[in-house]
Amino acid sequence: MARVFNFSAGPAMLPEEVLQQAREEMLDWHASGMCVAEMSHRGKEFVSIAEQAEADLRELLAVPDGYKVLFLQGGASSQFAMVPMNLLKGGTTADYINTGSWSKKAIAEAKRFCDLKVAASTEDTRFTRAPTQGELALNANAAYVHYTPNETIQGVEFPYVPETGDKPLAADMSSCILSRPIDISRYGVIYAGAQKNVGPAGLTIVILREDLIGQPIAGTPAMFDYKIHADAGSMYNTPPTYAWYLAGLVFQWIKRLGGLDAMAAINERKAQALYAAIDSSGLYTNPVEPACRSWMNVPFTLADPALDEIFLAEAKGAGLVTLKGHRSVGGMRASIYNAMPEEGVRALIGFMQEFEHRHG
Repeated sequence: MARVFNFSAGPAMLPEEVLQQAREEMLDWHASGMCVAEMSHRGKEFVSIAEQAEADLRELLAVPDGYKVLFLQGGASSQFAMVPMNLLKGGTTADYINTGSWSKKAIAEAKRFCDLKVAASTEDTRFTRAPTQGELALNANAAYVHYTPNETIQGVEFPYVPETGDKPLAADMSSCILSRPIDISRYGVIYAGAQKNVGPAGLTIVILREDLIGQPIAGTPAMFDYKIHADAGSMYNTPPTYAWYLAGLVFQWIKRLGGLDAMAAINERKAQALYAAIDSSGLYTNPVEPACRSWMNVPFTLADPALDEIFLAEAKGAGLVTLKGHRSVGGMRASIYNAMPEEGVRALIGFMQEFEHRHG
C-alpha cells in the first residue's frame, strides 16, 4: 500500500528518509549486532547516539552556553507541573498567558502549586488571536511567565516573543520547535513533546537555563527535579532510548536540508499556500486573525457542516488522512509539521479545490 499524507496533530508523520534509515539499522546498528531498542542506555553504543543527538540539537538551535538540554519522558503534560515545581524558587506566584486549550491545561496544573495570575486571555474571542504585548498585565512578583507559542487545536500562533523583563519566560513549544530559528537566550525554559516535529511519542525535550536549576519546591519527586536529570545526563532512569535515537535522525535530516533557515522557508511556503487556498474559497473558512495564524496547524470549516463527513471520506480515498478537527473546535485541521512535504500540501489544496467544484 502506498504511504498516505498524514495531517495528524500528533503523533505526526516522520520524514520518509528517516524511516528508511531506521529500517536499514533496525537489526544491526553500525555493526553492533543490536537494534537500538535493545541497547543498554549506559553502553558506549547508545551513549554515542545520545551525545550526537544533543550536539546536533544544540547546533540546530544555536543553544548558548549556560543552558542544559534534557531528553525526558512524560510529555508536555508532565512539564505543566515540573515548570512551577522548579521555577518558583521560593516565590508564590506566576503569570500565565491563556490562548487556547494547551494554555488552559498548563494553567490548571500550575494552580496546584502557586497563586497563578492570568496575564492575558483571548478566550472572549474564542481563541482566534494572540494578545499583543500591550495587553499583557504582568505581575511584578511573578517568579516566571508562561505561554504557548503555538496552540495546536485552535491554530493560533504568537507573532512575537513576549517581553518579560527579568522574569524567566517558559514556553510550551511542542508543536513549533524546530520549525524555524529561535533565540534561545530569550527563554528560561523551553519544553516540547517530540511527537509533532521531532520524533515519536515518548520523548520530551527540555532546554533550560542552568541558573534556574536546583531549588525545587519542598516535596518535589526526584523524577520532577530538573537538577537530578541534568546531573545524570538525562539518564537518572532508563530514558526512551529508541525515541531519542529517532529524534537524532530527524536532527540530522534537518541539517541535511540546510538547517532551520531552510526549514522555515519550506514551512512558510506550505502555510501560505494553504491559507491562500482557504481565503480564495467560497466553501472553506479559517477563523484565526491573519497575523496570528499558525504555520503548523491550519483549522478550517466548511460552509455546510453536513459536508464534513463526505469531505473526510473522500479525502481519505485520495490518500489524505487525519484531517478531522479537534472535537472542541469541529471542522477540519491540517497539521503541516516539518515532515509534511510540500507535495502533501499541494495534494490537499488540489483535493479541496476539486471538492469545492463538486460540492460548493
